[in-house]
Amino acid sequence: MNLSAFLKEQRKHNNLTQEDLAAKSGVGLRLVREIEQGKVTMRMDKVNQILALFGAELTVNFKEYKNG
Repeated sequence: MNLSAFLKEQRKHNNLTQEDLAAKSGVGLRLVREIEQGKVTMRMDKVNQILALFGAELTVNFKEYKNG
């Protein structure tokens, strides 16, 4: 499941509008809308601020890098 689908599913499961989610998480409505629309560039700290409401966080998973 991708981030946009997860957020939308959790928001609906908790009977929240996008406006409610923005207010409860302390971020702007625009950010909530952009995440749900699949925008690919955004600040991880703001994304995690929203995901914290649902007991989740976005993390970085480093893949093994082979030079050459």
